[in-house]
Amino acid sequence: MRVAIMGAGAAAFAATAFLAENGHEAVLWSPSGKSTEALAAGAPLISEGKIAGEFRPNVAPSCEAAVIGADAVLIALPANGHKHVMDAMAPLLSPGQPVIISSHASLGAFYLSRLLTARGVEVPIIALSTTILRSRRTGPNTVKIATIRSKVDIATLPRRLADQGLDLCRTLFGDRFRVVDGLLAVSLSNVNPQSHMALALANFTRMEKGEAWGQSENLTMAVGRLLEAIDAERLALAAAFGLKVRTMREHYSLTYGVPDAPLGETSRMLAETQPTTLGPATIDTRYTLEDVPFGLLPLAELGRLAGVPMPLHEAGLAIFSALYGRDLAQDNDILPELTRNGLSREQLLA
Repeated sequence: MRVAIMGAGAAAFAATAFLAENGHEAVLWSPSGKSTEALAAGAPLISEGKIAGEFRPNVAPSCEAAVIGADAVLIALPANGHKHVMDAMAPLLSPGQPVIISSHASLGAFYLSRLLTARGVEVPIIALSTTILRSRRTGPNTVKIATIRSKVDIATLPRRLADQGLDLCRTLFGDRFRVVDGLLAVSLSNVNPQSHMALALANFTRMEKGEAWGQSENLTMAVGRLLEAIDAERLALAAAFGLKVRTMREHYSLTYGVPDAPLGETSRMLAETQPTTLGPATIDTRYTLEDVPFGLLPLAELGRLAGVPMPLHEAGLAIFSALYGRDLAQDNDILPELTRNGLSREQLLA
């Protein structure tokens, strides 16, 4: 299948390698054009780690060149680029042309759906709870893939196209998906904002000083307790909407094949048995600049809608805003578009 990949960072490069290794054709589009310069000049995409090899994906000069004729479109870039990409691709999508959002953030699928509804166009919008691949871009044309997740939650909008969305994802990425109860459930299944909040907050000076630090080694028992407390708020929010989602412990267990245990103990086991995965060596990182405004903020807003206290999510937003010296909530350009005309419980659970 021909898959148009919106983005050219770690997630996009990793998805390209995975798709190419499994016989699919990937076409990359970088909104700025900078991230695909090496590939456009003829350099191969070099993947290391769980997928090792050289690949030669096509590079599209425009969003139109990527989207037109694609069997599916994969949004694979940080959440702070989602609105720009959705605005660019919405006028180009054909009826029935599937869109996969990896990973879903800040209720972005609802925003894309509204753009398409205004055109009178319906497509399957498939939201993933997290990226299928954990990866890090290591150079202009290189990526290292650390993990291929065995289980990823998935939901499709509209719901009646759920089987079509599941079949497509299995065709592209294998039998690793669990269908959950609607788009809000998959939104509440993304545990990256909570995990990254605890890690980044507890290791912020290491990031600011550019130190090399292992994530598992520094997710200590105390950090694990903080993470589980943040996770308890997410679980309470899901329950208030009548939804059941995986716990953070279950997520770690399924991702890494370790026992369901307190997260500090799980991280100790990973540090002893797995290669070191380094944390960010800069405060210019998606762990904060993406996951705070596009992860913590939407859940805090949902908490207000559902009447569920979210004090640690609110505190994360306030503390990181103070650390950066600016209101990180202002970075979210999707949520204001959704809430301008009101966003009801009924719409979220549709």
